[in-house]
Amino acid sequence: MPFTIPVSRPSLDGRELDYVTRTIGDGWISSQGPYVRRFEEAFADYNGSAHGVACSSGTAALTLALRALGVGPGDEVIVPEFTMIACAWAVTYTGATPVFVDCADDLNIDVTRIEERITPRTKAIMPVHVYGRRCDMAAVMEIAHQYNLRVVEDSSEAHGIRPVGDIACFSLFANKIITAGEGGICLTDDPRLAGQLAHLRAMAFTADHSFLHKKLAYNFRMTAMQAAVALAQTERLDEFLAARKEIERRYDQGLKDVPGITVMPPRDVLWMYDLRAERRGELREFLTGEGIETRLFFQPMSRQPGYLDPAWPDLKATRFAADGLYLPTYTALTTTDQDRVIERVRAFYGAS
Repeated sequence: MPFTIPVSRPSLDGRELDYVTRTIGDGWISSQGPYVRRFEEAFADYNGSAHGVACSSGTAALTLALRALGVGPGDEVIVPEFTMIACAWAVTYTGATPVFVDCADDLNIDVTRIEERITPRTKAIMPVHVYGRRCDMAAVMEIAHQYNLRVVEDSSEAHGIRPVGDIACFSLFANKIITAGEGGICLTDDPRLAGQLAHLRAMAFTADHSFLHKKLAYNFRMTAMQAAVALAQTERLDEFLAARKEIERRYDQGLKDVPGITVMPPRDVLWMYDLRAERRGELREFLTGEGIETRLFFQPMSRQPGYLDPAWPDLKATRFAADGLYLPTYTALTTTDQDRVIERVRAFYGAS
């Protein structure tokens, strides 16, 4: 059945249509269109970064970042157990090996466990701001300094959190805080890294466009039409974040005393409203019948078929994955619809 209250929905009532229409009217629809540069500059400026390099997806952004930092075969990269599999895949795409670290109670990587996983082959750390909670970047950066490691910061779920790593990577998928439908962007303060990111995303063409390609690269370019949408979204990011903060407040208030529900720690920015639920499967089935969509938590990386650890260690990530889900969370979620979600959850647990 179609969901009357989906888990996510983009908010596209700004200048998106105007900018895309201008792009089509001007005929600049490829990655060479001016809206790509306008978006890169606007997003970098918003985040206090010197350089933005737009690309085709958040996964592409992570892959470009690792390649620009020289990560390759024989290297290892520290990756959270609790995250989207794209983080591990990006490492594998470079020929390096992801090394997983369990999560803390806030679902972010447990920074106290990072050092025990570092080896002479470790090249980088990839912290992730899960569901919009800021990872302890001060601790991550200190560890990176002590061991001479690079930091690729996955901010796909955390638009609005100011980056501090060598390269920060953002997704612009349709369910993210701001979107281009698909797309991504890397931010860095290092002009050399910015140049390398741009070089790698565009098939490593030489300056004279001689069709001699001196390294393995990618066609990870963003189109001008995507950039037009992303620019319009960036112009409203503060508005989006404020609306989502209010959605978080209403969920916290409405669900704080429901038996069977564990409210999760506050988020620095709200991407998705996550919680832990007893009888999760029954709750999801009940809400689906009410036209309310939900999604499950990430599965631990060590349980993914491509990275399976036969020992299946006792991980916090495993326990969170067993009973976690998130509720409809999007900028235009009305109070009426949100109140209905809250009321239906409460009714399921007999807390009406």
